[in-house]
Amino acid sequence: MATKLARRRSKAAAFGVFNPNHVVGGRVAGLIVAFWTAIALLLWIASPWKTLPTPPEVIHALHDLWWNDGLGPELFTTLKLIFHATLITTVLALGLAYLTVVPAMRPLVQAASKLRFLGITGLVFPLTLLTGGGYALKVALLTFGMASFFVTSMAETVLEIPRSEFDHMRVLGASELLIVWEVVVRGTLDRALEVLRQNVAIGWSMITMVEGISRAEGGIGALILNENKHFRLEDVYALLLVILLVGLGIDALVGLLRAVLCPHARLGKVRR
Repeated sequence: MATKLARRRSKAAAFGVFNPNHVVGGRVAGLIVAFWTAIALLLWIASPWKTLPTPPEVIHALHDLWWNDGLGPELFTTLKLIFHATLITTVLALGLAYLTVVPAMRPLVQAASKLRFLGITGLVFPLTLLTGGGYALKVALLTFGMASFFVTSMAETVLEIPRSEFDHMRVLGASELLIVWEVVVRGTLDRALEVLRQNVAIGWSMITMVEGISRAEGGIGALILNENKHFRLEDVYALLLVILLVGLGIDALVGLLRAVLCPHARLGKVRR
């Protein structure tokens, strides 16, 4: 009887991955990821376009880039750039978002959020005059690209806080500044970290474009543009692989930070 029940459960779990809204465990989720990764590799290997590099060629190119072409230092330069821009973006965007509690500042915050529709290409010249170019220009471009989206998401989060939470703190005798700290700042920390996670991904996707605008300090973006100019596709795909893996690693680190600082954010997630 127990054996039959176990078989039924395993069969239900096997077919459950095809059912809408079905929640799977971590082991099953890992198997699904491995399955689709294998399918992607098979499609790549069986690609009819012979001009595209094969996986062994990409791995060999990655080895040469790391040991012969200075991929390590270039990657460090890019990581320094993204972390510097992320730090400035977080301070600036959160400061503006929290100011939405002040009615006089809301038009300024809304104006900052509308800048997300403005591309950075036309801003290169004025930002060059402002920063002097080079590394500071790249930080400014990345910060502009990320901050406008960060402000938009966080300002909306602050405005969606129920009024009852503010009233509850007032009943307890808290001052308005304490209310802002407890309800707005601490109360939305988990959401702020999730928005940070999304905007780091936006900034990371802009790396190639930003480092292509100013190549003086190098970086993985400048390196991939140089390789693409000489049509060394195996090197280009190797660098794309590095960008993907490093981006996934940064995303996982921010997710881990959110899990450590805001463990309560996982309480609403129910597994079956």
